[in-house]
Amino acid sequence: MSALLLSTLNNMKRIYISIVAVLMATMCVAQNATEFLPLSVVVEQQAEPFPAQAKGILQNRLLQLLSNNGVAGMDYLSQFFLTAVVEPVDKDVLAGPPAKVVETMDVTLFIADYMAQKVLASTTMRVKGIGENENRCYLKALSNLNLNNPQMKAFVQEGKEKIVRYYDSEAANILKKAAYLAGQKQYEEALSLVALIPSQCKAYDEALQQGLSIYQQLIDQRCVELLAQARMAWAAEQNATGAQKAGEFLAEIYPDAKCYEDAISLYKEIKGKVLDDWKFEMKQYQDGVDLEKQRIGAMREVGVAFGKGQQPTTTNIGFLR
Repeated sequence: MSALLLSTLNNMKRIYISIVAVLMATMCVAQNATEFLPLSVVVEQQAEPFPAQAKGILQNRLLQLLSNNGVAGMDYLSQFFLTAVVEPVDKDVLAGPPAKVVETMDVTLFIADYMAQKVLASTTMRVKGIGENENRCYLKALSNLNLNNPQMKAFVQEGKEKIVRYYDSEAANILKKAAYLAGQKQYEEALSLVALIPSQCKAYDEALQQGLSIYQQLIDQRCVELLAQARMAWAAEQNATGAQKAGEFLAEIYPDAKCYEDAISLYKEIKGKVLDDWKFEMKQYQDGVDLEKQRIGAMREVGVAFGKGQQPTTTNIGFLR
């Protein structure tokens, strides 16, 4: 089996498996009044005395900040991101025993545009930590960062509004580029653009319909390729071994692909010859779940998967300082 074909199969498997996960996440989002926004959380390791363990705590606090403000962000670096810079302000040592270190620091939060190297919103909070050493001071201080005060809410709201405003102004260009890419059969890249347009954007419905159209083209193309491979495998060995090989391809064909009925015909032909020796069923969408939602989930997953694969090897957000 060729490397290209293996890659195609693996991608299809990830998409199919993720449909239910995407739908479950969507239902949870709806229950918590959370909306998707193409906003990532990025935390870089900072200069000493910032301890390495503090990076994880700070990242979790920023994710919690988004969740508290109704934002479901992204798990990879996108054009828009949320980050924080920690600057020590004052340090004191309290006599013991045991001696305690008290440290005050400013935590400045930024929502910024990575491509334009531009800050969209910022705010600074002063925090204090007490611990047996400086590392514990940092960890305690960041854990105490108040995420629920009006200042934080206003900061997130300002960033959200500016991101939506960007997509309102750029949606036509984004959709035009996506249509061009789809015309070149670069379907995954096209979907990576369309999938990022948030529901708050005026062009969301148009983007959704265009995305579903591109997704249909993608699964139709893959269906033709997979069915051809399945036929070749079966023609080469019309026995249980050939059936198993053909089934690996047939299993990746979506029910709403144009050649699905042809795939069913091949499935029936193989089943008629190998009988019960072939334990295989064609792919089905999940019963009891709206088909349109499943298609939307799969379409977005293709776009997200492509975006993750295009990540920069290094992150440079030094323009914030």
